[in-house]
Amino acid sequence: MKTKNHSIPFVLFIFFGLNLAFFTACKPKVPAGMIVVDAKIQMADSLLTTADAMVIDHGKILGIGAAKDLLRQFQVDSQISLNGKYVYPGLIDAHCHFYGLGQFLQMVDLSESKSFDNAVDKCMSFYSKQTKDYLLGRGWDQNKWVGKAFPTNAALNNAFPDIPVLLKRVDGHAAIANDFALRLAGIDLNTKVAGGEILIENGKVSGVLIDNAVDLVERVMPKPSYREKIKALLDAQQICFQNGLTAVTDAGLDTEIILLIDSLQQTGWLKIRINAMVSITQENLNYWLNRGVYKTNLLQVNSFKMYGDGALGSRGACLLEPYSDSPNHSGFLLTPLSEMENFIAQIARSPFQLNTHAIGDSTNRLLLNLYGKYIGYHSDRRWRIEHAQVVNPADRNLFGQFDIVPSVQPTHATSDQYWAQERLGSNRMNGAYAYSSLLKQLNWLPLGTDFPVEAVSPFYTFDAAVSRKDANGFPIGGFFPQEALTRQQAFMGITTWPAKAAFQENTMGSLLPGTYADFIVSDINLFKDDLYKIRNSNIIESYIGGIPVYQNKHQ
Repeated sequence: MKTKNHSIPFVLFIFFGLNLAFFTACKPKVPAGMIVVDAKIQMADSLLTTADAMVIDHGKILGIGAAKDLLRQFQVDSQISLNGKYVYPGLIDAHCHFYGLGQFLQMVDLSESKSFDNAVDKCMSFYSKQTKDYLLGRGWDQNKWVGKAFPTNAALNNAFPDIPVLLKRVDGHAAIANDFALRLAGIDLNTKVAGGEILIENGKVSGVLIDNAVDLVERVMPKPSYREKIKALLDAQQICFQNGLTAVTDAGLDTEIILLIDSLQQTGWLKIRINAMVSITQENLNYWLNRGVYKTNLLQVNSFKMYGDGALGSRGACLLEPYSDSPNHSGFLLTPLSEMENFIAQIARSPFQLNTHAIGDSTNRLLLNLYGKYIGYHSDRRWRIEHAQVVNPADRNLFGQFDIVPSVQPTHATSDQYWAQERLGSNRMNGAYAYSSLLKQLNWLPLGTDFPVEAVSPFYTFDAAVSRKDANGFPIGGFFPQEALTRQQAFMGITTWPAKAAFQENTMGSLLPGTYADFIVSDINLFKDDLYKIRNSNIIESYIGGIPVYQNKHQ
């Protein structure tokens, strides 16, 4: 029996097909601001997608793909050709001190000091060119000097007998003050401070202050003026743009500076996107817990920064066993345990994120367990451990178990490699600077610099993460190379993973449609070029919201 053929006659099929093509061709184009063409665009999505064009409108990516397809779909007002240059998402620093960088630029830079006497000479030269009746400096590191011992302030007293001087160590967790400043702070042989140490040498206060002891002098030093604070923020912004950073997480700001940042962003002076961790005090907690999470296009305030311990270089990091080079010393907590737990409990009841500085294996163990106690399993609170520098391998699984984010700085590993084993001994090194192992916990890992402790450039971060070598290519083969990241992981670590660590992955860091049109232009191929070339490369242009904020005039 014949069945009826219900298929559309071929002539009608051709008719409808031609009409469909006609109506598709006649479909009105979507209006848009501009298109970037002739570019090698690298997205930071899970597939590491590439494209040659992207459409931008009202500061966001509207479309990305092949130029011919986008031009059929969008009616653009303007077009930019990049002549085959590479385009990457605007780079993001997951942990830095943005305002601190600006402040550092107003101090004497001691980072290249060859000895303490050399540091004092730099101070005298700097002071001769300023009009202030006090002196601040930062950047010295006794581990770079012959003997690697902390200095005394004798030379500083001779050079500056009549003004207060405070010189912070490179990590900010130790300082040396002259006697004038010590007297202002009321520090003598009988002074004790919790979470810190005042070093004594030959029966005299040496001037070296560790961790919370530094605060005693800082409180009596003159404060920067309103104008100096603004200059610090604007200077830091310019340096970030020059280095391809379009967004940063500032790891610890007082409410006053956060409000100043907001006002400067509202006026258009400050254009960089800032995720601000609020420095944890009960006063700051009360203010922000009452006000709630605050977000604009440029500023986010949804986290607090707490300090667990100090730094390894100044032996303030809290270790499970004593320091190998100081057998009677294990470091200390900067925040008392009861106070720490009180802060954690308050934040756990709020929508805010908690990010805690933890260097030593004792502090990391303590914080990982406290976090787990208050936020439980896989809560997506994204509470973070900042630095996670020395983690006992037995505790590493707690990151994955409680969904805790390790936030690390690869250049710390290559800077500390010369003395870290002296502090820790060989047995503890398999838990130190273990970035590949930490990445496996969540399968993502935000990377930062901790600038101005380290250099600003995210390309240094990229190189250190992949090569595990310093600027001079040392050591051959890399520092514990089994903990190196791949280029792809390092790329994600300076783009979308820092955004994710701040709950911002849907708005920045990837160049996916719908995200901010923050991008940089470079002549470097991050996945193929020599790492030394990448480390020393220069940004050609930086864009925020499709608007250029930096253009290298020498390119």
